[in-house]
Amino acid sequence: MLLNSVLSALYFGATIGRSHGFSKPSSSFVSSSSMHRQIIQIRTPTLIFSMPGDDYPSDYDADDLQSTTKTVAVDEEEGDAAIRDELKRELILLASVTNRGMCASAEEGNLVVDLVTQLEALNPTAEPGINSQGDWELCYSSTQSFRSSPFFQAIRAFFGDDNKAMAENAFDIHDKATTASRVGKVRQIIDESNTELISEYELSVGLMPGLPLVVKGTVVTSAEMRVIAPETWELRVKGTKVKGSNVPFFDQYLDDNAVELPVGEFYKTVNGDIPVAVLKTYYVDEAMRITRDVDDNLYVFTRV
Repeated sequence: MLLNSVLSALYFGATIGRSHGFSKPSSSFVSSSSMHRQIIQIRTPTLIFSMPGDDYPSDYDADDLQSTTKTVAVDEEEGDAAIRDELKRELILLASVTNRGMCASAEEGNLVVDLVTQLEALNPTAEPGINSQGDWELCYSSTQSFRSSPFFQAIRAFFGDDNKAMAENAFDIHDKATTASRVGKVRQIIDESNTELISEYELSVGLMPGLPLVVKGTVVTSAEMRVIAPETWELRVKGTKVKGSNVPFFDQYLDDNAVELPVGEFYKTVNGDIPVAVLKTYYVDEAMRITRDVDDNLYVFTRV
C-alpha cells in the first residue's frame, strides 16, 4: 500500500506541467485613441492539478476560481515626454561644451543632428510654426550664430541658390573680421500675432590688440513675419539699429534718436523688392524651439 502511494506521488510530479500543468498566460490590449493610452491586461498563471484518472480537478469548480486578471495603464504621452526630456538634456549639454556649436567637432555636430532629428519626430506641439511666440535665446547653431539674424538671412535670400557660394564667402569674411569680438546673448522675440520677429545680437569688439578697449553694443534687427504653413515662416527684413553701446555720447545719441538703418527700403531701391527668407520650425515646446534655414542649418533656442 505504501509503495502504491509513493508511485502515485511520483506519477503526480511527472504529470504537472504536461496535460494538466500551468494554464497558458493570456494578455489582451484595449486602446483608447482619445487618451493615447494602452490598457494592458496581464493574467497570472493558475496552478491546476489532478490525480491520474480524473477527468477534471476534483478539488475546485472552475466557476469558484478567483479571477487573476490585473489591469495596468500605460500612458504613451508620458513615455514620449521622458524621452524628450532626456534628449533635450543631452542637446543642451553638447551646446554648453561646444560654446553654442562654435567649437563643435564633426562628431559632436553629428550627435546634435541625431538628437535634433529624434526630437523633431517627437514634436509635442501641433503647428509649431504658429505656436512659437515669446522670447528665445540661442543655445546652439550649426553655423555662424550671426546667421540667425534676419539681416543675414536676407543676404542669403538676396543671392539665391545660384549664387550661394558668394553669400557663403560674404559670411566667411564677416566671420573673420569679427574674430576678435566676443558674442554675448543672441535672442529672438516673436510677437503674439506672429507678424514680427526681432533679433538681438550682443557683441563686444576690441579696438586694438593688447589694449583693454572694447566697444560693446547690441545689434537689433526687425523683420516682418508671415506664417505660410504650419511649420514655415517668411521673413522680410525691415531695419537694423544698435542699442546699449558703451561709447560715450554715441550711445545716448542712438537711444534718443532711435536711429535705425532702413535695410528693407535699401533692398527695394537696389533690387525692387525685399528678399524673402524662409525658416522652418519642426519642434517647439514650453522650453525649446528648433528652427532650420533654407540651407538646413540648425538653430536651437531655449525660452527666456
